[in-house]
Amino acid sequence: MHHKDRFVALILVLVLSLSLSTGVIAAQDDDTLRIGLLVDQSGALTLYGYELEYGFRLGLQYATDGTMEIAGRPVEILVRDNASDPDTAASQARELIEQEGVEILVGAPSSGVTVALQQIAEDYDVILFAAPGASPSITGENFNVNTFRVCRNVFQDFLTFADYAQANLGDNFLQFAADYEFGRGSAAAAEAVFSSLGVNFVDETIFAPLDTTDFTPYIQRILEDDPDVLLPIWAGDGAVTLFQQFSELGVFDEMAVAMGMNSNDVVALSDPSQIGLIGWIVYHYTFPQTEANDWLTEQYQEQYNDYPDLFSECSFATAQALTAGVTATEGDTLPEAMIPALEGLIFDGPKGVYGIRPSDHQALAPMYVVQLTNLDSEEYAFFDLLQEVNPLDIAPPCLLPEDMQDRCDMDADFLEAYAAALEESGS
Repeated sequence: MHHKDRFVALILVLVLSLSLSTGVIAAQDDDTLRIGLLVDQSGALTLYGYELEYGFRLGLQYATDGTMEIAGRPVEILVRDNASDPDTAASQARELIEQEGVEILVGAPSSGVTVALQQIAEDYDVILFAAPGASPSITGENFNVNTFRVCRNVFQDFLTFADYAQANLGDNFLQFAADYEFGRGSAAAAEAVFSSLGVNFVDETIFAPLDTTDFTPYIQRILEDDPDVLLPIWAGDGAVTLFQQFSELGVFDEMAVAMGMNSNDVVALSDPSQIGLIGWIVYHYTFPQTEANDWLTEQYQEQYNDYPDLFSECSFATAQALTAGVTATEGDTLPEAMIPALEGLIFDGPKGVYGIRPSDHQALAPMYVVQLTNLDSEEYAFFDLLQEVNPLDIAPPCLLPEDMQDRCDMDADFLEAYAAALEESGS
């Protein structure tokens, strides 16, 4: 039971304690394992919300051999649409824990939502699997030990592309980013990575609201700054409009554009002027040659009449890690049991070998450098794979808060074991 000493009124302490005891603790005695899946089905990141849900459901099927039972406990997934609003998500998470008996939280597409969920996970003492929100702060300044992230963070994005960019694109960069948690965190990570290579940023990052539809004034400023390379950081289907306006206003004619490649449906709507662009991508189903990816691809088509997409993979792998953790604890989902089971976990997933660092609970996995070659493939085979990047070469820095910095020294044995697993797999 939690002791909320920060509340002054004793009655509030008693009310909260009662709600927690009837939520998390009581749920431990129920055979059914209820998982709260926090998605976006109506906001700016709806596309990623469905990728999260479909990948996670399939990952549980795969990890449980189709039984949907973990350690003898039937699994029930309770889905909530937060429309990428942090307050909505926090309210939903409380309701799921207090009233529905949810023991584990998973989510969300929005990094801002994920940060809000981290506080809920800490307050209610449950495990949160952050997926696929990619802000470094989730496993950095906002980290708590109840948070695990099997998906990548944006440091891994930029480290994936750094060598290519340094060798081929030029020295003067400019960033254009969406003004919210993911955009701000990504811009800071990119600046840290590329500045360390001697790249010059010609101006401060240009930010615009995520719901922007007319990018003209921002593009005019980009053209005035005249960088060699533009790094746009934009998520969701608004990227289609952004890149259409880049094309219409001549951005692609004036500078190189280096970007993380988006989901299949967004890429399919790209302007043909983008063909030939080189960038990085978290995952594309045509790249990994693994048993898990083959199964994911086959079942995604069979059950959802579609192909796995950008975040289908990491939500699938999140379900694998969750299953492994609960299996190791013999069904106990309390953090005191789950944390040691998940720290240092190494397993085979869709992209190959995954490993969760004990220090900041950030997973390592391969990433890809790609070139966009076409926009008309009915199977979304849009890319040529230029390079699969070794996870250890793009391990993000440990950015834990000052009072947790000593945790950054926890990873030596894990890194040795993970390197051995990569070598054994042939990665």
